[in-house]
Amino acid sequence: MSSAESEDALASYETFAEQVAEPRFTDWLRRRSEPTWTEAVEHRFTQELIDGTLDDDVMARYLVQDYAFVNTLVGTFARAVEGAPTMAEKRRLIEFLDAITSDENDYFQRSFDALDVPESERTDPELAPATAAFEDLLVRAGEEGGYAETLAVLVPAEWIYLEWASGVDNPPEQFYFAEWIDLHAVPSFVSFVDWLRAELDRVGPTLSPRRQQRVAELFGRAVQLEAAFFDAAYERSPPSLRVDNE
Repeated sequence: MSSAESEDALASYETFAEQVAEPRFTDWLRRRSEPTWTEAVEHRFTQELIDGTLDDDVMARYLVQDYAFVNTLVGTFARAVEGAPTMAEKRRLIEFLDAITSDENDYFQRSFDALDVPESERTDPELAPATAAFEDLLVRAGEEGGYAETLAVLVPAEWIYLEWASGVDNPPEQFYFAEWIDLHAVPSFVSFVDWLRAELDRVGPTLSPRRQQRVAELFGRAVQLEAAFFDAAYERSPPSLRVDNE
């Protein structure tokens, strides 16, 4: 298939579904986000983290920004709970919220201690441009859209982490590397990401073509910002070149 033919096949979900034996809405979204999807999953940051060669200062900067980002992410999940159609969906989202605010929060605090992160950076850091842009995307997706739009930014935010963290046979010695990998590869996280994808797979095909395109735009932007977020960990002050206005 030529590049032009491939672009035509991905132009709409309807066209994609006609050419794939078992079409999934989330597969359409992921394929549309290439090559940035692969850049994020195979980023220098994730590879050095897995190898245990990531500089501690880079990890500290990353965790400070991610911890700030998690506060907004929790709010986005809360909006997803509001928009979820039934109690079953609401419950699944609430269970994940519980994990973020307990086990994951404990990991952050222990890692901050080990990496000598000052208290001010833990509680009130200056946001990197990538972090601010990602937070803005999360808020706007929930406020300006509905359940589908919220899922469109949550799915890549979690799915990319599952992709890069899966299949690590020899985790690094540093606990703040090893546990970060494990948190995104444990069966409960795998199950949750599978469920998130299934939700978007269920809802996506029922949307109007115009709304499907909006969901695709949000998904693609989230993937771009995931890559930018990893870039930013290496930057002491300059903004990431990946971050621009939509």
